[in-house]
Amino acid sequence: MTNGSQRLLIALGANLPHGGKRPEDTLRSACDDLAAHLGPVITSRIYATPCFPAGAGPDYVNAALSAPIPADLGPDEVLALLHRVEDKHGRHRETRWGMRTLDLDLIAFGQTVLPDPATHRHWRDLPTDDQRRLAPDRLILPHPRLQDRAFVLIPLCDVAPDWTHPLTGLTIARMAAALPAADRAEVIPTAHGFNACQ
Repeated sequence: MTNGSQRLLIALGANLPHGGKRPEDTLRSACDDLAAHLGPVITSRIYATPCFPAGAGPDYVNAALSAPIPADLGPDEVLALLHRVEDKHGRHRETRWGMRTLDLDLIAFGQTVLPDPATHRHWRDLPTDDQRRLAPDRLILPHPRLQDRAFVLIPLCDVAPDWTHPLTGLTIARMAAALPAADRAEVIPTAHGFNACQ
């Protein structure tokens, strides 16, 4: 575990097989791909989580990764890297919150706020019904839904529990503790070992 305040935080998820690989194997391969570009990474356990939203497909496996902020890449370049790794593992962006072979979300880029605090607040406070219909046309950092999602926060507790949100002042650990107990209980460590990467 480490304080991720000056690191990248990335969430990983998958609920479809690809190329003969189980979703958890895809997460491990994606971690290896990211480590090859970002340097030494710290990875969480792999967790089994219910599909979100409910009924949208098979259940997920999720993990989180912390990496150094690369000197030669900004947030948009890191996002482009995540999209390339997703594409390598068969990701198709056809349905918002749909099934996928791999989902990589840039959760935080150190303490960077993008594009500005007011825009971030707008997306962070967006009602659930609007979240289903609307997607920002630019990168929003930290991820505006971070505080709502047990399947992101619980794995992040493995790698950066002390990371502090630059706008709310809440740590990963405090955000996770604030979730309903039923939400936290749905995120279950699998039997596939501590590290997502091998």
